[in-house]
Amino acid sequence: MNFNIVTDSTSDITQVDAREKNIQVVPLRILFEDGEYHDGINISTEEFYNKLESAKVLPQTSQPSPEDFFKIFEKAKNNDEAVLVITLSSSLSGTYQSATIAKNICEYEKIYIVDSQTVTLGLKVLVDYAISLRNDGKSIEETFEILEREKQNIRIFAAVDTLEYLKKGGRLSSAAALAGTLLNLKPIVKVQDGAVSMAAKARGTNNSYSKIKALIEEAGGIDETRPYTLGYTGSSSNLNQFATFIDKTYNLKNCPISAIGSTVGVHAGPGACGIAFFIKTTN
Repeated sequence: MNFNIVTDSTSDITQVDAREKNIQVVPLRILFEDGEYHDGINISTEEFYNKLESAKVLPQTSQPSPEDFFKIFEKAKNNDEAVLVITLSSSLSGTYQSATIAKNICEYEKIYIVDSQTVTLGLKVLVDYAISLRNDGKSIEETFEILEREKQNIRIFAAVDTLEYLKKGGRLSSAAALAGTLLNLKPIVKVQDGAVSMAAKARGTNNSYSKIKALIEEAGGIDETRPYTLGYTGSSSNLNQFATFIDKTYNLKNCPISAIGSTVGVHAGPGACGIAFFIKTTN
């Protein structure tokens, strides 16, 4: 039973990967001082970080318009095809709302919209899970119900390399950022229940990795039967050490690696690295 899968660019699935996976990715807009860009369309992740490092003012991200989704829905309606939409958390963006408005305008019943309650790497693993369910022959109704149930079991943990962007974004005071830099503090952020928050702090890179391991175990461990991924912001140079640590600790098979895009990258800055996974459950 085939159906269309649509997500947004905060999943950090590139347009090239989207074509290979047979899905569609709707871009968010990124507003820099010199103009507006469409995420992954006329600005790559690498170009975004180059601009971010030289930007005097942090860029803003803007949700897709209802029209961006309506065009996809109208085409599906004309072809009598079902559509499964998986958006980033509704508490972080109005993207879910834009998709819902478009569905109402389209007046087409075969559109199912999932508020993922996550973003970036977490959204990517949920989309990859949806693709695997589709490939296994699940119907769109079955896939929708499974995603709604399982999305709460996704966790993301990431170690931030610099406090500069948390300070620029107003999430950290200048005094706290300075003190943290002097102490070589590495904040560890998490995404859970639709929100991005501080999970822990560690002194130095190695300690931050150990803290991530502790947080993974505390969450319930990694379910290796479902999708997981590593990710990084900016250059992948920091990832090698983190990937080696994760490989030695968990021995994950063929672990995918993703460049983390603008939505989280604007706050974390370059040099962050993290992991997204489904926790082990008893059912």
